[in-house]
Amino acid sequence: MSVTLSVVMPVYNEARTIMTVIEHVLKAPVEMPREIIVVDDASTDGTSNLLQGLPSGEIRLLRHEVNRGKGAAIRTGVAQATGDIVLIQDADLEYDPRDYPLLLEPLLEGRADVVYGVRGFGGQTAYSFWFVMGNKGVTLASNVLFDSYISDMETGYKVLRSELWKRLNLRGKRFDIEPDITARILRLGYRIHEVPIRYYARSREEGKKLTWMDGLRAIVTLLRLRLASDKRLFGPSYDHAYHKARHEELARSHPLIRGSERT
Repeated sequence: MSVTLSVVMPVYNEARTIMTVIEHVLKAPVEMPREIIVVDDASTDGTSNLLQGLPSGEIRLLRHEVNRGKGAAIRTGVAQATGDIVLIQDADLEYDPRDYPLLLEPLLEGRADVVYGVRGFGGQTAYSFWFVMGNKGVTLASNVLFDSYISDMETGYKVLRSELWKRLNLRGKRFDIEPDITARILRLGYRIHEVPIRYYARSREEGKKLTWMDGLRAIVTLLRLRLASDKRLFGPSYDHAYHKARHEELARSHPLIRGSERT
């Protein structure tokens, strides 16, 4: 039985880039069955009209009637995903689907349950000093609060096994979804595997939506989930025996792994 992939794409007012991003995702060098779930979060700039013209089949289109935020769109998409692995793809041109093999390899080889794509902050022109410092600040807070060592908590490329996504009991509605995901993963005892990715930062004028308030909300979310004692906020803790068996099952079923075992 082959491993399947669900690509969840939250979309809000991305008429300028959405069709190009979908084209890139369709051309991503991934040799596995996949579905693309596009969640239109009540766009008002013509994005919805463009999406209506997409062919059915590999692409599934979902829509919020009112704007609910990136986090809500991710939660809607994850709830509808049928793949063994779910990958989040932003609808701008900052993240490159050519990196899918790098992101998927640790999962397919059974070496990880969670993979983050780490952005490089050198050689870019669209960053502000405060954007970089804010990203480093919330990542540092994650590491201090959860005794972890990750490099990029806010990255948009987060790839998890579908069963883990659905155990996280996510509550983030807007950009607080990023610390919400990370805090719950770490609180449950999972380790985050990181791989370097391409990243093409866009400026505020090009549609960058994050603000300094989102950084503050990220810190609050991390603190709240670190201090929470109500076990109903989280799913079952990491089961080493169960996940070892799942790793071995995926490794046996994926052709890349079978091929590497023959050499």
